[in-house]
Amino acid sequence: MYINITNPHYLWLLFSVPFLIFSHLTLLRYNQYRALRFANFAALKRVTGKKILSKNYIMLTLRMLILLSLIFALSRPVLWYESEVSNYDYVIAIDSSASMSAQDFQPTRLQAAKDTASSFVDSLPPGARIGVIRFAGSTFVELIPDKSKLKVKQAIDDITLMRAGGTDIPGSIITGSNLLLNSMDGRGIILLTDGSNTAGTFLQDSIDEATNYARDKNVVIHAIGIGSESGPIGYLPEYYNISATYNQDSLETITEDTGGLFFYASDYEDITASFSNIINHDKTAFIDLEMTFGLTALALVLVFIEWGLINTRFRRFP
Repeated sequence: MYINITNPHYLWLLFSVPFLIFSHLTLLRYNQYRALRFANFAALKRVTGKKILSKNYIMLTLRMLILLSLIFALSRPVLWYESEVSNYDYVIAIDSSASMSAQDFQPTRLQAAKDTASSFVDSLPPGARIGVIRFAGSTFVELIPDKSKLKVKQAIDDITLMRAGGTDIPGSIITGSNLLLNSMDGRGIILLTDGSNTAGTFLQDSIDEATNYARDKNVVIHAIGIGSESGPIGYLPEYYNISATYNQDSLETITEDTGGLFFYASDYEDITASFSNIINHDKTAFIDLEMTFGLTALALVLVFIEWGLINTRFRRFP
């Protein structure tokens, strides 16, 4: 459990608390000076039934709580707590770069990813929302998270190979995380890729930044590495003897940092088993609770309490 501050710049207003205390003590001293002009304290005590020249610490505490509640409400704190969930919302991110045309899966790695992803969609509970993205040199949204399994499977089926170079794994992570920001259930991204990140100037730095972004949004990333380490690349003749490189280390780093699972899949059965393990794994998630409304309501209640005390116990005599 932890609290994340959405608008931390409003926390500068906390410096107003010492000014509140200073003004309270200054006005208290001024009022005490005025009260000393009235000599018959014994008579006042008999009338009011309370100590004269009170320091009003109760009122000071109330006003401090009101001010603090309003400041924290403006900063929009969000309470994140871990809880069991019945549903997970997923973004399925499928690598459609040229390396996915490798033929160590028949007919290609891409087709294997699409077939097994569609079967995974069928196995999810009815309330799950699933989005679909594809990535190569850039990342493209095929479908925002939707409960319609028919739409999801159609979006998966529409993914085709892109001959342009590059595999934008960081972009797919950030895009997938953004698609899940409004999810009220668990949040998960499933990467189906050969793991060869070839987009970005500083490749490992970009992966680290994307992974940190997903972790900050409490998105769990699972990765299924498709293909052998030396599968033949599909878009060049076999006599070139060039392999579609499989990068396991990158995928393991991404999943470990976000609490997800990494799977190595060398055939259709491995991919299917990986999806089943993901479903069994995702039983708990971090759920967010906006605290702004509660803090605003607390401030309002305290204002009414202060108003009541001013007009009863702490009322001023003429």
